Amino acid sequence: MPALPAFHNEPYADFSLPENRQAMEAALARVRASFGEEYSLWIAGQAVRTEEWLRSVNPSQPEETVGLHAKATAAMAREAVADAAAFFPEWARTPVAERVAVVVKAAAILRERKNELNAWLVFEAGKSWAEAEAETAEAIDFCEYYARQMVSWANPDTLIQMPGERNELAYLPLGVGVVIPPWNFPLAILAGMTAAALVCGNTVVLKPSSDTPIVAAKFVAVLREAGLPARALALCVGSGNVIGDELVLHPLTRFVSFTGSREVGLRINELAAKPQKGLQWIRRVVAEMGGKDAIVVDAECDLDAAVNGVVAAAFGYQGQKCSACSRAIVHKAVYDEFLRRLESRVAALTVGDATDPAFSMGPVISAGARKTILQYLEIGRSEGRLVAGGGEAAGPGYFLQPTVFADVERTARLFQEEIFGPVLAVTKARDFDHALELANDSDYGLTGAVYSYDTGHLERAKAEFHVGNLYLNRKCTGAMVGAHPFGGFNLSGTDSKAGGPDYLLQFLQAKSIATKVL
Repeated sequence: MPALPAFHNEPYADFSLPENRQAMEAALARVRASFGEEYSLWIAGQAVRTEEWLRSVNPSQPEETVGLHAKATAAMAREAVADAAAFFPEWARTPVAERVAVVVKAAAILRERKNELNAWLVFEAGKSWAEAEAETAEAIDFCEYYARQMVSWANPDTLIQMPGERNELAYLPLGVGVVIPPWNFPLAILAGMTAAALVCGNTVVLKPSSDTPIVAAKFVAVLREAGLPARALALCVGSGNVIGDELVLHPLTRFVSFTGSREVGLRINELAAKPQKGLQWIRRVVAEMGGKDAIVVDAECDLDAAVNGVVAAAFGYQGQKCSACSRAIVHKAVYDEFLRRLESRVAALTVGDATDPAFSMGPVISAGARKTILQYLEIGRSEGRLVAGGGEAAGPGYFLQPTVFADVERTARLFQEEIFGPVLAVTKARDFDHALELANDSDYGLTGAVYSYDTGHLERAKAEFHVGNLYLNRKCTGAMVGAHPFGGFNLSGTDSKAGGPDYLLQFLQAKSIATKVL
């Protein structure tokens, strides 16, 4: 196998440069010209059309149809798993070098078409140009990184050799995996989960979010163009109520890789654990289920940096990240000044159509999401002091104002529940001990951050702040593949550490082989 060059994170385009801005504007125009096209399912190695169609809309302009995607039936979901299982032995026997080459080629295609994919993310997911660019780069990173990790697992460290034996450890694929990615990173997380399973030699049935099926279809097309065999990956778009349980409960499903809400993740975990006729294994579940992430602002810190970090983490992509800062826990000594600077910084944010890079924030993903967030805003009025925002923003899309509530108690729903929108709760801490106590007062444990000049406090945070991803003197969003392995504790999931050196082990099983030397 030819050696791959060392991994490096994909650089981001600078849209302040005229040539980059013009290229992005041209991509947006090209993608808009293809609005309304119909997209097929991909099952058993062929395109499948159905009588039912899912309409994907532009959340900035909901009257615009981004595309129409065929919807799978329960029978189609079962067929997808069965065919993926039938093809699994062939894909598993495919040399690692060939599987790696497919994933590396997919990364190259993504790189060539970065602006086009950025445009699909802007239109279908409501991403800003910068957020879309970061996401496409992350999808490239996942493919490149997991390709290199698979090379490592195909050549594991030598075991202790017993006298008279040759001792080996081989890492083998599992079987059929059901991959269920979220709408908030419909390219990056989808690409990472899918590429990881495939490069290990598993076959995959992919069920993307109903909010972002077109981005999923684009990535599946990239994999086929990169040389992935037609039957190694099935695309099943459809309602979770119709096909979700069918995919998870199929006796040939070997593992489920899921990113999404806690409620759905726990249900998948429960279903996957059920004994049933024909099931020959304990299904693995790899789950990332959200967070209620806190940034602690200590008495002695760079307060401007803390304010900027909180604003970026709370309102980037409209707060629709599992890593988003939804709680700012601020030492009493700087609490009032922090709020004063925060209010000024939030007031400068602008909300509007995601296609226009002049706006700081775009829409939330759907009418349903907007309705839920507005309900939390009403709850917040009784649980805290409204400092900024508090309602809808002008425009035809699903626009909401960036909202801040101060003086929120730890028992409040705003403090405890994941809202997944542009809503920040600010809580006063008596001292650093109290701040850590408040930060850890959560069912979740995904990301967290501490702004402090006190090295002793930072060391305590390393030991006592119970999250899977901790950031010191920087914001709690923006994990980079290879540098910040990502996954949380507690009800944030299985701490799967996506983009880390041990992630692929969840899609492999180790076989110990001892051969007597004759």
